[in-house]
Amino acid sequence: MSIEPGARIHPSALIEDGATIADGASVGPFSVIGPEVVLGPGVQVDSHSVVTGWTEVGEDTRIFPFSSIGEIPQDLKFGGERTRLRIGKRNRIREHVTMNTGTVQGGGETVVGDDGLFMAGCHIAHDCVVGDRVIVVNQSALAGHCRIEDDVIIGGLSGVHQWVRIGRGAIIGALSMVTKDVVPYGLVQAPRAELDGLNLVGLKRRGVSRADIQALRAAMGALKQGEGTFHERAVRLGEDTQSEYVREMVAFITGETDRSFLVPR
Repeated sequence: MSIEPGARIHPSALIEDGATIADGASVGPFSVIGPEVVLGPGVQVDSHSVVTGWTEVGEDTRIFPFSSIGEIPQDLKFGGERTRLRIGKRNRIREHVTMNTGTVQGGGETVVGDDGLFMAGCHIAHDCVVGDRVIVVNQSALAGHCRIEDDVIIGGLSGVHQWVRIGRGAIIGALSMVTKDVVPYGLVQAPRAELDGLNLVGLKRRGVSRADIQALRAAMGALKQGEGTFHERAVRLGEDTQSEYVREMVAFITGETDRSFLVPR
């Protein structure tokens, strides 16, 4: 066990032998920290939380009460292998959130980036890779192997199917069931998850230029209809555009995936 002198541990907390707790970190009442856990500087684990498994929590992340972080995957193929959960810096992990370690079949690691907000009751399953500044709203769930890029918002009570990718800057409306890949900057809504345009609010908040927004709008139109398959239309689009945002969208579409895509209505 390695507990720095500046760490604050409540007398009722259970810190198992082998855990590493950095200077400035704190563990609240009745919380449990497992033997392979590393809490970085300034990490705050509130009362009645469990952080276990081979789990690393980055500095200044706060874990609110009754969260379960680093438990084994909810996967019947899991056979007790040593797999990992790696959480970045400055995340806010609210009450009753669950995050699982990876599986050998999925690469052995679940990864959460920096500056995320994971609201009460949401679930991050095994082998997910979640980018920076991601918001997952109350009671939403990511199934195994999902890839969520930076600046994505997933609305409350939504579900994301296993192996789905959601591109940077996309927004998923509440009560959506997402079973296909979502292009960067897409706006998805409706119970069966329809691609309903661009996340214009998010683009404007990011300071994206009017020219790039217009280029993205034109790209969505070109993807919606025209000769050839969706993939072929995307390839042609990439050959014609000068917008880095459109090129990013094309690269996402032409990248490796196990799912089909939501296409513009």
